[in-house]
Amino acid sequence: MALEQDLLAIDRNFWTGGPEAYLTHCDNQCLVVFSEMAKVMSKEDIAKTAEAGRWGDIQLAPKGFMQLSEQSAIVSYECSARRKDGQPYRALISSGYVRRPDGWKMAFHQQTPVG
Repeated sequence: MALEQDLLAIDRNFWTGGPEAYLTHCDNQCLVVFSEMAKVMSKEDIAKTAEAGRWGDIQLAPKGFMQLSEQSAIVSYECSARRKDGQPYRALISSGYVRRPDGWKMAFHQQTPVG
């Protein structure tokens, strides 16, 4: 349970933080999947898309967790948030992590908006 909470805390930091969150907690390459695109991106390119304060009223509700090995794990949750412009957003999220010498790094991230 502790690892699940640690990974959810990293994911929460992606919602609340700016580019530094991604530079610190993404693996060098990360597969990102959104309804409008799916591709491998560098952590630097992902960080360029991040803006601190772009989300508010963030609530994460855990939905699933699986530790695949000592070096990999997947966490899933439902996120409810408000965009910077006030629009509500709700999605099911999954993030895959790998353990590196300097900590857990996100190597996969997927969001499915919920209507």
